[in-house]
Amino acid sequence: MNLIDVLNNIDSFIWGPPLLILLVGTGIFFTFKLGFLQLTKLPKALKLIFCAENNGSGDISSFGALCTALAATVGTGNIVGVATAIKAGGPGALFWMWIAAFFGMATKYAEGVLAIKYRTKDENGQISGGPMHYILNGMGEKYKPLAIFFSFSGILVALLGIGTFTQVNAITDAINSSFGINPKITGIILAILVGLIVFGGLQSISKVATKIVPFMSVVYIGLCAIILVSSFSEIPEALSLIVKGAFTPTAAFGGFLGSTVSMAIRNGIARGVFSNESGLGSAPIAAAAAKTNWPAEQGLISMTGTFIDSLIICTLTGLSIILTGVWQSNLNGAVMTQAAFGSILPTVGPLFLTLSLSLFAFTTILGWSYYGERCFEFLFGVKCINGYRALFVMMVLLGAFLKLEVVWIIADIVNGLMALPNLIALLALSSVVVAETKLYLDHLDKKSKFEKVI
Repeated sequence: MNLIDVLNNIDSFIWGPPLLILLVGTGIFFTFKLGFLQLTKLPKALKLIFCAENNGSGDISSFGALCTALAATVGTGNIVGVATAIKAGGPGALFWMWIAAFFGMATKYAEGVLAIKYRTKDENGQISGGPMHYILNGMGEKYKPLAIFFSFSGILVALLGIGTFTQVNAITDAINSSFGINPKITGIILAILVGLIVFGGLQSISKVATKIVPFMSVVYIGLCAIILVSSFSEIPEALSLIVKGAFTPTAAFGGFLGSTVSMAIRNGIARGVFSNESGLGSAPIAAAAAKTNWPAEQGLISMTGTFIDSLIICTLTGLSIILTGVWQSNLNGAVMTQAAFGSILPTVGPLFLTLSLSLFAFTTILGWSYYGERCFEFLFGVKCINGYRALFVMMVLLGAFLKLEVVWIIADIVNGLMALPNLIALLALSSVVVAETKLYLDHLDKKSKFEKVI
């Protein structure tokens, strides 16, 4: 057995049933603890995206914090991950992706609450928050090793995998395939652009994210909508296939080899969690920088990230793949999604998918550069921040020249390890989440009564 086989076994173990059960279980716990808040307060949360007062201490607006988190979240997982899940688990995998997202919204809410509650300022006066801070400031000094473990894992993920190599390879391959541009040239241009933005700090990253993320999301949703409209009469049958496939084995069709219920569950939940990152501890690092005085307010805004990522974008991707029938072919990953778009929009579809994939991956690079930076600052202070940024840009450049499978697997392993200290902290501080929720809901109730009197 070689090194890659060993690492693949470790990766499969870490991302196996125990972690997936813990991730979804934490979401179920908070769902009941908070009285199904992701359902009852979703309209309020969606309204807050655009109407939050932004009058508290923080570095960026609540919308900017959400876009920064979405920049890192909405990416190749929404295009490649969904296709991979359906290819392995059948249409039923999409149903389990919905389940993971529904309960993940409660987890993401809790992360947002704790991010604001326990955030601090670094030596430069910039907001710093996330799991490492709510572990240390919420659980106590004796749990500092847990915070260090999370931060170290976060740096490795940012530098070696999700933040750099995998995204760079996705961009260079897509552009080379569609336009014939040499991956090395694309990589050099990409590294320059990332450097210009990253060295500007969070304000610069947020400014770019608030422009690209909404624009590309609308374009991608629009393209998927065209596919859905063109196959409108087949949507009920597709939804039936999704629900049936979630509870019964899917027979083989065409190039599809068939799947069991366990395959649908595992692939749907795993890809869903990987796509929306609920419970992994990454999004609260961005949420902590929001201008708000109410932890629960940012918690509500944060949970819309999972709603947008999984229940909207992933669902549209999945339905496009199922409606066009490409899930039954021999294709997989981005090529499968590209075939779905190409079947309805032969010329424009694949080109727009390349553009979407490239920009989604680009913003993921920017989001993870900030996540890694805050983890780096927690461990080493602010003096070497520019050194970290330079190293990050160098890794982006290397991503165009190297395709190291072993590095990707290690990054996937460490990404899973990030979740463990974060989930421990979420469960340990659940009473704080409930208390902050009650404070905010009481505030809203009093505000509503006061406005009625006026």
